[in-house]
Amino acid sequence: MDKTGARAYGMALVTMAAVLWSTGGLFVRLLDLDVWTMLAWRSLFAALALALAVGIQNGTHAIQAVRAIGWPGLVAIPIAVVSMGSYVIALKLTTVANVMVVYATVPFVAAGVAVLWIGERAASRVLLASATALIGIVIMAGSATRPQDIAGNAVAFLMTLAFGTQLVMARRYPSLEMASINAVAAALCAVICWPLAAVATPSPPQLVILALFGITTTALAYILFLTGGRYIPSGEAGLIGLIDVVLAPFWVWLAFAEQPGQAAIIGGSLVLASVLWYLAGQRWTKPAH
Repeated sequence: MDKTGARAYGMALVTMAAVLWSTGGLFVRLLDLDVWTMLAWRSLFAALALALAVGIQNGTHAIQAVRAIGWPGLVAIPIAVVSMGSYVIALKLTTVANVMVVYATVPFVAAGVAVLWIGERAASRVLLASATALIGIVIMAGSATRPQDIAGNAVAFLMTLAFGTQLVMARRYPSLEMASINAVAAALCAVICWPLAAVATPSPPQLVILALFGITTTALAYILFLTGGRYIPSGEAGLIGLIDVVLAPFWVWLAFAEQPGQAAIIGGSLVLASVLWYLAGQRWTKPAH
């Protein structure tokens, strides 16, 4: 795959991941469960799905693939656990729109980590688009006033920091087997949350929703996003992921009439405009030789 093809491939994977991830708030609102029960079952299904992916990819060498993650993988596992857990906790504490506002800072977080860690320089188009997105974030952030919202935003930032670090790690160590890492992380998250979960097993419809929640937003989305992030700069991957910021509140508004507020709509429109402008430039601008 040439450089242009690799870039397009990475952008496509990150975009698909963002669309899948945007359904997370919808799943949380569909489930009338406490956060620990939700996390335990979601993580269990995610771990099973990721283990299946590792098995298909590596065949009889699946165990060796898990053992070969090395020290970068061992560092990435607890970071992934924090990202998975804080995502659901934040969605339970505050509105989907508020969580997405905080998550929208991932381009700046990822780019900052990349600058400090691997010396990666952000392109001018990314900086300009990120500045436009930042204006939208400031507009949306003005709606958070309750203590519960503030706590939710703090947990959401922890999620953003953890995920931004994962994104940079995937680029810094291209040989990392992200499916194996996230499979172990999901299993560890389930083990941590299980003692705190409700004793009763969720109903069959709830189990179906939990399975879809874990497979799409934890397993498939993580693989797509972190794999795609290997082919494009960290800040750019995070910027494309801002599509999630606009779609996530839209889904819960459509299904549950959860109102994002006028500020969220205006700010979200600016964020979406910055992403579309960036994507249009990447499609029509020829790469330098």
